Amino acid sequence: MTAPLPNLTPAQRTEIELLARGKQDKSRTMRDLGQSETPEAAHALLLRTGLWTEARTPYADRLHATTVPLDLPIPPFPDETRLDLTHLDAWAIDDEGNRDPDDAVAIETLPGGLTRLWVHVADVAALVPPDSVLDEAARSRGATLYLPDSTTGMLPDALVEQAGLGLHPTSPALSVSLDLDADGNADAVDVQLTTVRVTRLSYTQAQAQLDAGAPPFVALQRLARASRALREAEGALTIDLPEVRLKADEHGVTILPMPKPEMRFVVQECMTLAGWGAAIFADDNGIPVPFATQDHPTREVRGDSLSAQWARRRTLARTRFQPAPGPHHGMGLDLYAQVTSPMRRYLDLVVHQQLRAFLAGADPMPGRVMASHIAQAALNADGTRQAERQSRRHHTLRYVAAQPEREWTAIVVDRRGPQATLLIPELALDLPLSTSAPLGAELKVRLEGVSLPGLSVRARVM
Repeated sequence: MTAPLPNLTPAQRTEIELLARGKQDKSRTMRDLGQSETPEAAHALLLRTGLWTEARTPYADRLHATTVPLDLPIPPFPDETRLDLTHLDAWAIDDEGNRDPDDAVAIETLPGGLTRLWVHVADVAALVPPDSVLDEAARSRGATLYLPDSTTGMLPDALVEQAGLGLHPTSPALSVSLDLDADGNADAVDVQLTTVRVTRLSYTQAQAQLDAGAPPFVALQRLARASRALREAEGALTIDLPEVRLKADEHGVTILPMPKPEMRFVVQECMTLAGWGAAIFADDNGIPVPFATQDHPTREVRGDSLSAQWARRRTLARTRFQPAPGPHHGMGLDLYAQVTSPMRRYLDLVVHQQLRAFLAGADPMPGRVMASHIAQAALNADGTRQAERQSRRHHTLRYVAAQPEREWTAIVVDRRGPQATLLIPELALDLPLSTSAPLGAELKVRLEGVSLPGLSVRARVM
């Protein structure tokens, strides 16, 4: 028999909502109702009473990831000398609907069989110097928060509008260039302040250019393949697990598979080359930046099955950021720095601030000061990433709960004794199951007992 729903006063409701959002750790009202004083129990009560809908997610609050847009004044770009590259075609290639175009690619042919790859990045550090009000606000967030039902920028929307590539006829940029031979080896790298002319394309539009044999896109493809081959020869790991696009609102959830045209790989490889080139430039010039390093994988995993891809991901150590260079074994690089997303990742912004200081003839932040910025931003970004993961799982379970009779195809991707991990590729959802099915087995399952507060669901094999 179901207990009657309590009639809550406004004060009691506020108290329970604060507990559900992780804003307090006790609730007299929950005690009086014989309920556990946990955020999950408070969330469940708010759902049962209809005070919250299933669309409501509390995870950003619990993890101190703000959903309040940043509203601060934006300075104009400084008047400074820049290399004019507006004669070169450049393309900012992103998913449909992307709101923060912060990187673009261009290519030119050099004498001697070399090809110069340009990766232009929005010159955010020109507007956000170290320890400015904007810098401190961005550091306190660590990264842009991408939820299925909203996006909260690390920086103000007005800054994105001012600095985004391809949003104006020309744009200031910080550009990384790499002179590459036909095998992908770098003959020279450089970093410069530039003015660029950028055209925005979706991955679908860029893929159409590649399929049509447009020379710049074919050249980018050739460079990307050569670069990937070199990195794989040095131990780089490629992990290909299902990805989905998830959108949610009060009315429901949509989940679609993430398209993977080759141009997505091409752009990713160009961004990797930019990070490698920026790290080389910083190391050669003694500039302390947040170098990204990663230890060797814990073991070698062979094969391309989903279970092998899952196991391979588990062998990777966490990426560390430090003021001194070191190898990034998962990427097969001797040194690396994330540099292509300064609008949405704070540590990329720090790299830009340090490179800009050097290019202007000023003193970059000392390593110890930068290390404290790294630690603070990394902690805040961790909360942001956790809030994203939990919110995505919440809305995925909403999607599942709306289709209780549906059967899903699941793959056994891991085993620990009698316990297995299933992966449902269509949802990019993993969940536990007690089964004797072998690794790699394909099962038909029905998903039952969805608990949004517990972020849990049971799988029943059909």
